[in-house]
Amino acid sequence: MSKPAIIAENLTYRYGKLTAVDRISFQVGEGEILGFLGPNGAGKTTTVKMLTGQLLPMEGRAELLGLDIAKHTKKIQSQIGICFEQTNLYEAMTAADNLKLFANLFGVQGFDADALLDKVGLPGKGKSRVETFSKGMRQRLMVARALVNNPRILFLDEPTEGLDPVSSETIRNIILDEKSRGTTVFLTTHDMIEADKLSDRVAFIDQGKIVALDTPHALKQQYGKRALIAEVISSDGNLSTREIVMDEQHTANSVEKLFANEKVITIHSEEATLEDIFIEITGRGLL
Repeated sequence: MSKPAIIAENLTYRYGKLTAVDRISFQVGEGEILGFLGPNGAGKTTTVKMLTGQLLPMEGRAELLGLDIAKHTKKIQSQIGICFEQTNLYEAMTAADNLKLFANLFGVQGFDADALLDKVGLPGKGKSRVETFSKGMRQRLMVARALVNNPRILFLDEPTEGLDPVSSETIRNIILDEKSRGTTVFLTTHDMIEADKLSDRVAFIDQGKIVALDTPHALKQQYGKRALIAEVISSDGNLSTREIVMDEQHTANSVEKLFANEKVITIHSEEATLEDIFIEITGRGLL
């Protein structure tokens, strides 16, 4: 892994008797996308709030860009961008004015709101009031606002939740573009497909604890079952499905018998999804 942009050591936070985050430790490298995955209530948002200085850890520490977030909150916050799932835009203001307001707060010189709106797929919308925007447009504006200060670390909390395919694809491309310029991305989501597309590594969090942390490929190799799925025409003329588990001693013989004895229409490989693996590790689903 490259030089760490985020270091968390034994981070803990409680709401009364409920331990929302329970002594978690991990690192995120510069320019890495870490998918922080788990069901609602698992501790994802609380973790982000500690990492970004909105909550002080009750135990442990968090270091961003070489600085302790509890001791250098303002300095770190000037170099990060945050986009939460719930929009909190100024709806009576225009899109450009929303961005300019934050540019002024960060002291960004020569800020070009229209260029940033173009980047997030909102060309020509600078003079439109946010109250006229669809959910997808508002979410893209939220992402744009998180990019106003050219952050070195970008925190995204469920950035594509409930969005149409076009808006989701736009935001995915923005995330990959930020990674390409060296930005570290901390992506919290319960959408395992989204995380699999974007993440260099993923961390599974369940009931406040990290239960797995690795690349999607390594997790699938460790926990997943690879198989060949074939559609065949049975003796009654109907389509049916055959499954052959790969990487076993008799896999080759099973494939040979399949083609010798069945009329195969289609065949493709199938691997476990991150959601399959999460269920295997935790014994429960994401919702």
